[in-house]
Amino acid sequence: MIKNWIRKALDFLDHSLNPVPQELNELDWKEDLSPDNGKLCRHLSAFANQPGGGFMVFGIEDKSTRFVGVTRQSAETIVQRLGSLCRDALNPVVTIDHAIEEYQGTPLLFVHVRESAVKPVHLASGTMEDAYIRSGGTTRKASRQEIGGLMLNSKTPQFEELHASTLKSAPDIVDILDFRSIYKLLGKPVPQSTDEVLQWMKDEKMIEEVDGAGYYITNFGALAAAQNLKDFDGLARKSIRLIKYKGVNKLEAEKEFPGSKGYAIGFEGLIAFITAMLPSSEIIKNALRTETSVYPEIAIRELVANALIHQDFSIRGSGPMIEIFTDRIEISNPGKLLPSKKIDRLIRTTPESRNEILAAAFRRYNICEERGSGFEKAVAAIEFFGLPPLKFEELENSFRVTMYSPKSFADLTPMERVEACYQHSIIKYYSSDGMTNTSLRERFKMHEKQRPQVSLVIKEALAQGKVKPKDPNNVSTKYVVYIPAWG
Repeated sequence: MIKNWIRKALDFLDHSLNPVPQELNELDWKEDLSPDNGKLCRHLSAFANQPGGGFMVFGIEDKSTRFVGVTRQSAETIVQRLGSLCRDALNPVVTIDHAIEEYQGTPLLFVHVRESAVKPVHLASGTMEDAYIRSGGTTRKASRQEIGGLMLNSKTPQFEELHASTLKSAPDIVDILDFRSIYKLLGKPVPQSTDEVLQWMKDEKMIEEVDGAGYYITNFGALAAAQNLKDFDGLARKSIRLIKYKGVNKLEAEKEFPGSKGYAIGFEGLIAFITAMLPSSEIIKNALRTETSVYPEIAIRELVANALIHQDFSIRGSGPMIEIFTDRIEISNPGKLLPSKKIDRLIRTTPESRNEILAAAFRRYNICEERGSGFEKAVAAIEFFGLPPLKFEELENSFRVTMYSPKSFADLTPMERVEACYQHSIIKYYSSDGMTNTSLRERFKMHEKQRPQVSLVIKEALAQGKVKPKDPNNVSTKYVVYIPAWG
């Protein structure tokens, strides 16, 4: 099957050779590989800085444009040498692809030098000023102004796109990454061909191919699908830690979950392990007694997924942690909230993530809910189970969410009652007209006769600026509808 970029390369070659041979910025033809590595590096730098990348065609005599062709052996030698220079002699690393195609009956080697997202691409032995561009069909050194222009069009790679491994072979890749579990999460059949699997992994940004030499596993690939994260030096401490303690403090640990799999492939097992360690209560359903967790699973899923997705990977030596006590679950991740986020506006906030590739993948893998709805789903489930409100905390270098086991209204602190009122007002604001005394009373699982106690909670929430009447002109206190203060 012809590669997509080949058609473009053939069009450029036609334009370059006919009707009069002329040099193009996008393409350069050669009879054979130059023995001058410096010259080759300059060409590779220029094509990698070129919008859309560029093409090198081998098998055409430079001066006469006579087609001399290439052999498969000579093509392999050319590709191996260019690939080595792309990896070792340029910064950042340049990626190439190649194909042998017949042109007017002669086999030619086409090498596609892909445009680099990070610019300028320069000689690794020099500085940023040792960058090259194509101009007038030739390769020349970029001026300072042109380097500035390249920097403006440069894309800073995300953490997930960086390399997590050394160069690996195709068999290594399919052994290290559990691609079958990802296909299962997507509800897709696993291809029979290894080439198809590798192409899909490239499209998923799990791996990056270095033409003719092998593949790098990206941080995203490892974090999502690694059989064992400890195989990756930079990610070994990013494994999930799950600890169950005896009692309400950390004096004595009871169990620990040895999390080492990639987040996506290990997620269901992690949730199952958490659920198995949680306290449960007996209910009667359809005349049968069954055990059910005192915590809603949807809330656990969303809060754990949130901790994985939003952690700050630049903080080394720490990873997501789930701690289970007899009265609560604490779920924390490295890194504070993004500067644009406020701790009292996390429920149904405008979606924003440090790690967008990981977040998008988790949604496609059906691990978490749609953008921005995770905390909302968790709070709604907690209200249904009659649990205390979620507690959000920014610590010195981390963010923590605490979910508490059931408490009666009498056992809630005044602060917890007001926070429950505030969180309930947000849920009602986005699902109906707003919060009322009746809806808040039902949230607390209280009787009609306890309406005055609920009114006192609303009064305190008003005093603290947490909620406000939806209609400020409404003089009736009995049927007032409340919304969040920012609503």
